Amino acid sequence: MLVFILNAGSSSLKYQLMNPVNKEVLAVGLCERIGIDGVLTHEFGNDQKLKFEVPMPTHKEAIELVLRTLTQGEGKVINSTDDIDAIGHRAVHGGEEFASSVMVTDKVIETMTKLIPLAPLHNPANIMGMQICQELMPTKPNVAVFDTAFHQTMPDYAFMYALPYEQYSKHGIRKYGFHGTSHFFVSNEARNMLDKKHNTRIIVCHLGNGSSVSAVLNGKCIDTSMGLTPVQGLMMGTRAGDVGAGAISYMMTQEGMTINETLDVMNKKSGILGISGKSSDLREVLEGMSAGDDRCRLAVEMVAYNIKKYVGSYVAALDGVDALCFTGGIGENSSLIREIVCSGLDGMGLILDPTKNNKRKSVARDIATNSSAARIFVIPTNEEYVIANDTYKVVTESKAK
Repeated sequence: MLVFILNAGSSSLKYQLMNPVNKEVLAVGLCERIGIDGVLTHEFGNDQKLKFEVPMPTHKEAIELVLRTLTQGEGKVINSTDDIDAIGHRAVHGGEEFASSVMVTDKVIETMTKLIPLAPLHNPANIMGMQICQELMPTKPNVAVFDTAFHQTMPDYAFMYALPYEQYSKHGIRKYGFHGTSHFFVSNEARNMLDKKHNTRIIVCHLGNGSSVSAVLNGKCIDTSMGLTPVQGLMMGTRAGDVGAGAISYMMTQEGMTINETLDVMNKKSGILGISGKSSDLREVLEGMSAGDDRCRLAVEMVAYNIKKYVGSYVAALDGVDALCFTGGIGENSSLIREIVCSGLDGMGLILDPTKNNKRKSVARDIATNSSAARIFVIPTNEEYVIANDTYKVVTESKAK
């Protein structure tokens, strides 16, 4: 089965064409600056790459361009869209309504539309991608794969906020969590690497420009760091993470800011960028720290300290730990962040091997010492495979009914 994987953002569109049965990827690409001017990057074959500027007034033109690129010209990998069996869509927020991936129907789109206030930047783009694919390829099944679904196994005492209960019952205000496809993939890979499926206590650190930590007991999420929105939890590239309500209120008063202006600061001008004053890219901040920039040093130490605090709390929540996993751009590539996070965790049974940690490899590996009671894994994530595989399962099950 060939699955066309689509991740529609407000002004961008990521895509892949994959066979989830054998994990073969035929093409991967990105449309950027949709509605501005338009840039398409298309990778296929043996490290072949095309990049060109094409006007993309809307997402519809972007998807039409992608389908043409997949089926015509130099970047062709299939004969026609008839070769595509199904379309899998990344869907950011499914609320409490979706605990698993589902076939896209009018009812599903209606429900996702009602959830837009919980994800105003993401759900509209996700819905748009689904509707355009239904229009352009009306005979192809579409499947929605939700970022929030994996975290729906959290117990109520973990996902509730200590606000008046009516805020939950009336408005759905609670912790939902995100990066669910990544946390699912990595925790499942870790269970395989541990060579056991039962009685597993796994902590996953998905660390990138957006970051989150999850506690996974026997394959089920019992807690995660992100909340109602992705701004809660860890300090990230431009997001503030956990900040006390009193500090936010005081900042608003002192600066004369509206709630929207405040959210803009917390989402786009805080985190690594806000502390370092240099960049949201940790690689540049690490370079700054090496050059003696004290604010860059502070940003790096804050990032690692925040991760370590969540790891410690989740060891307590899981009543121990069998594996600590690092994934995402920072988690997979920054040996220094892994080193700082793991320092002092010996008492929890997590002992990092410095030599293994400093070896750069792009494969899943164990970087703990042989004597470590728990394992420390670096596992490259594969969210696109999760979307493709879920799409395959949903479509197959639908046909069998």
